[in-house]
Amino acid sequence: MDAPVSQREFALDVVRRLRDAGHDALWAGGCVRDQLLGIPPKDYDVATSARPEQVRELFGHRRTLAIGASFGVISVLARKPLDPIEVATFRTDGMYLDGRRPESVAFSDARHDAHRRDFTVNGLFFDPIAEEVVDYVGGVADLEARVLRAIGDPQQRFVEDKLRLLRAVRFAATYSLALEPATLAAVQSMASQVSQVSGERIGAELRRIVTHASRALGARLLAQAELLPPILPELAPHAAANDALWQAALLRLETLPKATVASGLAALFYGMIDVAPMRDVGRRLKLSNKELERAAWLLAQLPVVMEAASLPWPRLQRLLVHEGAPELMELLAASLPADDASLVRCGAELARSPESLNPPPLVTGDDLLRNGIRGGRHFSPLLEYLRDRQLDGELASVEESLAAARKWLAEQPTGDQR
Repeated sequence: MDAPVSQREFALDVVRRLRDAGHDALWAGGCVRDQLLGIPPKDYDVATSARPEQVRELFGHRRTLAIGASFGVISVLARKPLDPIEVATFRTDGMYLDGRRPESVAFSDARHDAHRRDFTVNGLFFDPIAEEVVDYVGGVADLEARVLRAIGDPQQRFVEDKLRLLRAVRFAATYSLALEPATLAAVQSMASQVSQVSGERIGAELRRIVTHASRALGARLLAQAELLPPILPELAPHAAANDALWQAALLRLETLPKATVASGLAALFYGMIDVAPMRDVGRRLKLSNKELERAAWLLAQLPVVMEAASLPWPRLQRLLVHEGAPELMELLAASLPADDASLVRCGAELARSPESLNPPPLVTGDDLLRNGIRGGRHFSPLLEYLRDRQLDGELASVEESLAAARKWLAEQPTGDQR
């Protein structure tokens, strides 16, 4: 057989190989859900009756990784650029003592494996050879009814892994599913226990919520599920009161055409927390330094650029040429009416040619030093002054800039320009 050329073909090949060796094998979980919703699956997982050691023997030790073998999971490697496929042995789980992982697992069959999973829409299997859905938990009916329902007792599912409290919101928002009443009630009653989950895992879920097109619905569901007090207490009072700031945040999230982690969080937080508390939130959620700094910058500069209609050009220009400008402009457009003067001005300025929008500096610090100009503690403000005058069209040559630099330094109250 030719080497598979797509992730789907690779997943089908894995199932065929397992079946040919006498094992039961099915696609499992999210790929089945997405396929039924008409969404191309991003990845495929395979569930099988084969034990981990049998999977490794079948595919070869060089083509497998046993990173999750203690939970019955083996990664089967493919040729680049295809991703590995996780092959998991059908199992039941023992007690969850840490609110995250089972203390032990016991290998079982597909029916029992389905019942250990979190939500019915994630507990589906698919036979890619017969092209049939295998449903032991009522997931097909719930997808048709657009409902997110925990498998079995919802409280028990959430006791097993407290992160499922947040995942319930993310799945409901992402797939436009209504939280089934008993499932929602269990989330609400256990919401405070999500604080037992690491900040890193909570942050990972929030990243996916705020960057998805359903981000506004995700924020509403976080409030409805009473998850804001334990994870984002800074926003909780505004959401509880449904005040103007909270409503404005939801509208921004709704209007924002696309979002990075930084712009999504800035859209959510703007007006309710300042830059310093934003940094505290970022550290609590284990954001990367880049995400944290960009979110803080957006939060600080959004109110500035809202006044773009009256900003001096050099100050506005610095914002428009910043690497975060595309995110800032999207936030601005999501915050102001389309005919707002500040938004109109930003659009007009950004339509300039690159040479006009961001001309090279007439002089650099090295140029000043080569010409005997040593500004001491005035050096940085001097360069900013020269750049501002250049952008305003008051300086047009190196000579004019050097003369302006000497004149500016001579007017300073201290003499440390030597």
